[in-house]
Amino acid sequence: MNRTDTTSEAEQVLLDIYRRMPPAVKFERIFSAYELGKLLAMAGLRLMHPDATEKQIWFLWAKRHLGEKLFNEVYGDIPDE
Repeated sequence: MNRTDTTSEAEQVLLDIYRRMPPAVKFERIFSAYELGKLLAMAGLRLMHPDATEKQIWFLWAKRHLGEKLFNEVYGDIPDE
């Protein structure tokens, strides 16, 4: 059962393109995708916490991104503003 709308031929073309792509371009694509994901996650947090400051939104995102244990090890107890 095929769970994608991409044919195997199209997937092969894409893989060939990625194989020929310089590492710097691959890195830029990965970084851009990560940043887009972060922006989307933060937009969702703004919808859930409309009264939060940008700093609070960033800390909410960081806690979700890192997990509570690592977040607390890195940032400690962040007071509410």
